[in-house]
Amino acid sequence: MEDHRGAIETTDYCADEHPLELGLEEEEQEDDNDNDNDDDENNGASEEEVEEEYEFRFRGEMDPLAFAEEDDASGLQPYERFERIQHHYEALAAKKRNTPASPHHYSRETPAKRLRQEEIHGASFEEIMEAMNYGTRRKSKKTKKKGRRKGSKKKVNSELTRKLGDATLHYAHGRYEEAISVLNEVIRLAPNLSDPYHTLGLIYNEMGDKKRALNFYMIAAHLAPKDASLWKPLVTWSIEQDNKRQAKYCLTKAITADPQDLNLQIQRASIYVELGEYHKAAESYEQISHLCPDKIEELKTATQLYQKCGQRERAICILENYLTNHVNDADLCVVDLLASVHMEGKAHDKALEHIEHAQQVYCAGKDIPLHLLIKAGICHAHLRQAEKAEAIFSVLKQDNASTHPHLIIEVADSLMTVEQYESALKYYMLLGGDGNKHNGYLHLKIAKCYVSLRKRVQAIEYFYKAIHQLDNSVDARLTLSSLLLEEGRDDEAISVLSPPMESDSALDPTSRISRPWWLNEKIKLKLSQIYKAKGSFEAFVDVIYPVIRETLFLETFQQKVKARKRLSTSVLHERAKVLDDHQTDNVFQGFRPLAPAADLLKAARAKKLLRKKAIIKEAKRAAALAAGIDWKSDDSDDECPQDLREPPLPVLLKNEEHHHLIIDLCKSLSSLQRYWDALQIINLSLKLACNTLSPERKEELQTLGAQIAYNISDPAHGWDCVRYIASRHPYSFSAWNCYYKVMSRMDNRYSKHKNKFLHNMRVKHKDSVPPIMISAHQFTMISQHQAAAREYLEAYKLMPDSPLINLCVGTALINLALGLRLQNKHQCMAQGLAFLCNNFRLCDNSQEALYNIARAYHHIGLVSLATSYYEKVLAMREKDYPIPKLPNENQDPMNYERQGYCDLRREAAYNLHLIYKKSGAFDLARQVLKDHLTF
Repeated sequence: MEDHRGAIETTDYCADEHPLELGLEEEEQEDDNDNDNDDDENNGASEEEVEEEYEFRFRGEMDPLAFAEEDDASGLQPYERFERIQHHYEALAAKKRNTPASPHHYSRETPAKRLRQEEIHGASFEEIMEAMNYGTRRKSKKTKKKGRRKGSKKKVNSELTRKLGDATLHYAHGRYEEAISVLNEVIRLAPNLSDPYHTLGLIYNEMGDKKRALNFYMIAAHLAPKDASLWKPLVTWSIEQDNKRQAKYCLTKAITADPQDLNLQIQRASIYVELGEYHKAAESYEQISHLCPDKIEELKTATQLYQKCGQRERAICILENYLTNHVNDADLCVVDLLASVHMEGKAHDKALEHIEHAQQVYCAGKDIPLHLLIKAGICHAHLRQAEKAEAIFSVLKQDNASTHPHLIIEVADSLMTVEQYESALKYYMLLGGDGNKHNGYLHLKIAKCYVSLRKRVQAIEYFYKAIHQLDNSVDARLTLSSLLLEEGRDDEAISVLSPPMESDSALDPTSRISRPWWLNEKIKLKLSQIYKAKGSFEAFVDVIYPVIRETLFLETFQQKVKARKRLSTSVLHERAKVLDDHQTDNVFQGFRPLAPAADLLKAARAKKLLRKKAIIKEAKRAAALAAGIDWKSDDSDDECPQDLREPPLPVLLKNEEHHHLIIDLCKSLSSLQRYWDALQIINLSLKLACNTLSPERKEELQTLGAQIAYNISDPAHGWDCVRYIASRHPYSFSAWNCYYKVMSRMDNRYSKHKNKFLHNMRVKHKDSVPPIMISAHQFTMISQHQAAAREYLEAYKLMPDSPLINLCVGTALINLALGLRLQNKHQCMAQGLAFLCNNFRLCDNSQEALYNIARAYHHIGLVSLATSYYEKVLAMREKDYPIPKLPNENQDPMNYERQGYCDLRREAAYNLHLIYKKSGAFDLARQVLKDHLTF
């Protein structure tokens, strides 16, 4: 309680009827008088010398008790509210410094110009000047003399002193309610007196209300910022509540109040490290080392943190400064650390220079420590001074291998780095018997040495030893499998990459942290490559299909989430800070915010979203309490999709090798008749990479989709693929054949889309024959032979020497001649037969052309002519021709549906036996069937 009473005596307030307002007015008047008297003495003072100092004060109609007990619905912690007030003051102060002070300057400007400037800055000059005196006490321009000046000390009036004493007695006797009532009255009379807040903090702490205790203690500390004893309990409470940022804030204030307390600085530096602010932590540790040069650990910590921040030169500088200041008695740990920093920066010559200097100066007459000597040898090795390095390394023998294993490994690793594999292997072998103690990593390094020496058999032996001990042995298994494949041991390579038989099937494959090695994507890629090379397509699909499917689904989902990305809570609070003036807890309320209109709009939206979140949060809390559940506030940025997993193959569609893998997978799925799976992979790939995929890759995928489309039960899923192929190759008969296959199997629901696409292609490519032929085929299918003949003749104009077009025109005219409405049937029939004969000429008297003529005569009833042509067909043998392929489809000329599929003798024999049978020649009919249709 002594500290509490002492604080009362040193508080600067008067004892008038209205102590808050009158006390501040007397202070300001005295300061102004001092400034007026000292103007002549400080005419040459710079702006930095008269810089104003911020002090938190309650003023105006602000209710301190409401400020202390305000709920944290805004999401701000107690220290953040004070930070906002201070930042706002600093912004106004900075604006004041940048505002011209000369009245002549304003007199030369027009009123309109002054008005525009005021609108831009957000506050008038008079408002800023008034705000500068609001909650601040200006320093005198001249240096204040030490000691107490007569009449400058202001005392607390006797009434307040009596009330504070009564409150202290109530608190001491445990009458907390009476003490709180008296202290509230004191705060209403003197709101800027720190002692009542301090006592209220102690009372609420005894009552177990940690939140109110923290708030009142925070106000007391801000009203007496130079009292470190008020800040230190706040630091302790913040650490107990695991509120590291608040602890950092309070530590900074405590250090400002008591700069000589090194424990506070060490504590703040450790808080910086925990918060990940490594640069500030490094600066703090460096400052501590300057204050206490004997604290080597702090110096080493600062060096390591600077290295972590990528400031190697800064780390070297502080270490060299230490050595400069300790010429004869430097700590060898500093030399060791400095050498390590230089070695990490590949400056081995400088590191060697420092080690040799330490050996000559600091270790004169005694042996240099072994670890420094080994570092010198490593530097010699990197500087290609092999003999000197080997001479130093000779101190490491088999005898001390067990006492200094880390030095032996360090030497061997360095020799591996400089590609001296034989020497590195020699030192690794010193510890070869203790390989189990190093969890397999020693065996792994030995295996890598053998790989570099091209000794695959020995490397395989040590890789096997390593993977039996390593939990995460992905890279080791991949290298071992490659070596086994080079040795022709394919089954062993598959066994190395395959999951163990006793693998736990209950493991979560979605967990990216503790996934077993056999679920790693690199393992699956390698295993799939082996299966593909061996021709095991089913095993290849089983391994790689789940990986690619998961990747495509995750990337599709993440693409949707990115389009609806939301701002986190911390970003919203940062934007809403612009509107601090409109908050009820802001000392500077009523002033226009200092921000552009765009920032004000963002701040208003952020404030609205925060208010909405607060309402939702309160509703959840009420629902949880009503259900009898312990409710815990979750202030994390749950708006951001942080639970999204990274795809197994994040560059699947950008990597050339992975693209070929997708093609191979789809072909394998198609060969296994898993058409739906293949088409799903193709559609997802095209959807994800619609803008990034090259035209060649896109066409390759579309070709695969088109091939699969007419093999599935619902070809509508491949409609986009065949349409793309046809649009990319408008003059290709094979592309349009694929399109027509898919289109002919689709139901009438898609007729509108089919007709629209055909119409557009005919308009765009007027000289393209395939869409004209497809339109004619559609008319033929619905027995509109006149329209079909018109379309076929249109195609004939473009390609008169096409056998197919001549055949189609002939059949269309013959079918038209057989109709009832045509007048000149004989002329039409003769024209149709003429086109068939033209087809026979263009096909070089082929079997197919003879069969078509025979079939036409048979159809119109000229059976005698049909019989002669059928007999000519039976007398010929036709060889098979390759089936037409799609663009980019693999050309396999021997891949026929069946042997002899181009030979028409069986069809001709069957039709001929029908003619004989109808004419009554049953014996001839039976003989034709026996000769040509029996096996």
